[in-house]
Amino acid sequence: MADQNETYAGVDVGTECVKVVVLSSDGVIRGRSVVPAKGYFQDRVREAMAAALDEAQIQQTDLGGLCATGFAMDCVSDATQTAGETSCHALGAFHYIEQPLCVVDIGGREPTVIHVDGKGRPVEIHTLRRCAVGLGTFLMFAARHLDVHPTQLHELAARVDTTAAIGSYCSVFAGSDILDRLREGASREAIARGCMRSIAERIVEIGSFKESIRVTGGVAEYFPGVLQTLAEITDLSVDLVPEPIQAGALGAALHAQRAADAAVATSSGSKKGVSR
Repeated sequence: MADQNETYAGVDVGTECVKVVVLSSDGVIRGRSVVPAKGYFQDRVREAMAAALDEAQIQQTDLGGLCATGFAMDCVSDATQTAGETSCHALGAFHYIEQPLCVVDIGGREPTVIHVDGKGRPVEIHTLRRCAVGLGTFLMFAARHLDVHPTQLHELAARVDTTAAIGSYCSVFAGSDILDRLREGASREAIARGCMRSIAERIVEIGSFKESIRVTGGVAEYFPGVLQTLAEITDLSVDLVPEPIQAGALGAALHAQRAADAAVATSSGSKKGVSR
């Protein structure tokens, strides 16, 4: 195993936010940060990394590995490795549950249903058609036109039982539906509720759920109304993993740690072979 004092970092460069987790090899998160994605991704990566390292009180040169994932993972120039978003969210959720589970990643782009085995590996992956991507961007659009902070969209939706019709087939068309409902005079609350249902219906379309669902991703963190609506539609238990927006970055840090452990094991095996 790697030195217990070793630390690793994971960077998840998403379309809406850049997330960084600094993890010690005993599984404790020592630093974390979330920075909105705007301008050049490289600049936001540096900003998020600096904040997480500052919280961990270490330098980047102290890291035993740095793994990047997400939409713009190629913008992490110092990464020692990269990993797919699905495997990172699977491993990040497994870190807390440590048993086979069904993970639904609801991030800024397309939602994904991931069946995870007893070692934290994705064994089945189910996604939506391409025209249904852009969930986080759609909800940010909705919040702007309803004149509320994104984190208050759920509170707005919870005030009424009426649901305005917002399509679930395409994020662009659903955005147009928001403008149409506003023009027709529908209440902001009913439109917000319609947005929650629109996203939940897209996720339900994926199917392939197990008895209980663990949710990761930024939409899960900032828009809890989506989870409540998803539970209502599926009649399944829907629970968040801790700090769901950080799950991908956490999984990336765990991948960096596993790579370091594997390298140590290989080195030890080689030395034993020489000694014989």
